Amino acid sequence: MVKPFSFMNESGRVVVAALRYYKADVDDLLVIHDDIDLPFGRLRLHAGRGTGGHNGIKSVVATISSKEFWRLKVGVGRPPGRMDPADFVLHRFDKAERDETDLVVRDAADVVERFVTDPESAVEMAAVRRVE
Repeated sequence: MVKPFSFMNESGRVVVAALRYYKADVDDLLVIHDDIDLPFGRLRLHAGRGTGGHNGIKSVVATISSKEFWRLKVGVGRPPGRMDPADFVLHRFDKAERDETDLVVRDAADVVERFVTDPESAVEMAAVRRVE
């Protein structure tokens, strides 16, 4: 596991360095990131596809020259009104969201743990996480 300390928009440099250091292939890579197109608290695990406008994912794709890696998306929901998405993802969660965040993190960790041994089962596990 690697947690970059760089700006999110420069995540690709850290990812490529980690892949080289661990002598890992792109298909071994799992990137965990926020997603404003998923409702708050939802999880989605898949491989490939586009960047969805996420600048961190754009950086990874550009740096490793591939979009064929695994992503665990953590839903944060859409910004209200005309709020800038960048400002929205950086704002603090409200009380109700903070309480739910602990559960989301726990569930995401369970998905990652399952992913290591059984990616397809992890996809199903992420898909069944619902916010009540």
